[in-house]
Amino acid sequence: MSITITAPGRVNLIGEHTDYNGGWVLPAALAVSLSVTLAPRSGDQISVTADVFGGQVRRRLNDAAAGHWSDPAVGALREANTLGLLTGGADLSITSTIPAGSGLSSSAALIVAILKAARGIAGSDISDTAIAVAARRVENDYIGVPCGIMDQMAVAVAAPGEAMALDTATLDYRVVSLPRSHSMAVIHSGHTRQLTDGRYAARKEECDAAKAVFATNDLCQLIPEEIEALVRIDPVLKRRTRHCATEHRRVLAAVEALEAGHIDGFGQLMIGSHASMRDDFDITIPPIDALVSDAVQFGAAGARMTGGGFGGCIVACVECGIREEWQAQLLAAHPRARFIDAVDARIAPS
Repeated sequence: MSITITAPGRVNLIGEHTDYNGGWVLPAALAVSLSVTLAPRSGDQISVTADVFGGQVRRRLNDAAAGHWSDPAVGALREANTLGLLTGGADLSITSTIPAGSGLSSSAALIVAILKAARGIAGSDISDTAIAVAARRVENDYIGVPCGIMDQMAVAVAAPGEAMALDTATLDYRVVSLPRSHSMAVIHSGHTRQLTDGRYAARKEECDAAKAVFATNDLCQLIPEEIEALVRIDPVLKRRTRHCATEHRRVLAAVEALEAGHIDGFGQLMIGSHASMRDDFDITIPPIDALVSDAVQFGAAGARMTGGGFGGCIVACVECGIREEWQAQLLAAHPRARFIDAVDARIAPS
């Protein structure tokens, strides 16, 4: 018996590094996706074939993470066994249109798809939210990436064309309609990134240190004025905290702007988010900054880096009627960049 499950990539419209600091996020599911065909097998052997990497890899359930592209698959199968969805290894065949290293959650999509496939094999009624929580455990405990819950929730629950306003502290969420007048265009900078290279973990450690200073686990809930008033704090930790608190508030304002149809206001919040990631959280790189700047100069209502940082993609809110011309101008100015996907209300499920 085998089963095939597809999970979407995701773009975060606003709310970066708030998901492990007690804040809100606003991701949207993309049309680019990843599909997994899973066939259980007895014993602990795992066979993984992926079109984007080529060839076949053989692993075992008790293998430790090795910094290999197949680690998320091994970790997901280990978690599926822990949950009682499988009782051994599996043969996996993976096809994907999500660019690796783009910040569009290819690893989360892979883990979620495998866990959903295992759920189907087992005939289990485990919820999508529980699948997302389990997928985060794989990232945190097996792969060693100290990420929050946003990516897993977005790819486990949202559908293409939908945005999810998610309270990462409670996992309460609601679907937010995207505008029919504008597209959220995702452009890859041409600079890949890896969350396992240590820089993402360094930001998490800095946030943990700031939590100790402020005696809270929820940096996002701090009042920005109180952060500014605190003198006896390392200036780096102060900037990290300021980003978390202000970014959380930008997400809440962005949800209100979208629901009210205030696209210009939403765009300005995207621009403010990028500036905070650049100046306070220090996770952008010069080519990304230039790409965002030109995206706005060429006509986008707003643009920002999306994802964990240090490369990957930007997302821009662009009027549908000018998007193709805007895109051509932007890509001509940035030869390494390439179009990935665009999401708007017109592709939302009926």
